[in-house]
Amino acid sequence: MIRLLAVILLLTHGWVNIQVWAARPRPGSEPPFDPGHSWALAAAGAPERPARSAARALAVLTGALAVVAGVALIAGAGWWAPVAAVSAVCGLVLKLLWFNPWLLLGVALDAGILLAVALEWPASLY
Repeated sequence: MIRLLAVILLLTHGWVNIQVWAARPRPGSEPPFDPGHSWALAAAGAPERPARSAARALAVLTGALAVVAGVALIAGAGWWAPVAAVSAVCGLVLKLLWFNPWLLLGVALDAGILLAVALEWPASLY
């Protein structure tokens, strides 16, 4: 049961990362945050368009790694944990560079995944 919940968490978190960052805004609908605005890249003088592309690329990488980790976990592959950790680190970098309070749940999930992998918790997954 724990394995299934962990797989669902990884797959869902990966899918949501991609959907939130790569989705095109609907006309007349204001998105909760702008993937083209990174406080760090703006301070460095980076234009909005490359910043948006970088955010989307990092989000797709983060999401794809989470999905790969989830599939590896369900298949019983022992290498799922390092992949999940790399996904979580990528997610934290993404959410740090493009910080918005709307993303705090994602920060908590990435930090939780990283902590769980570091502590090898729950033990039944290892």
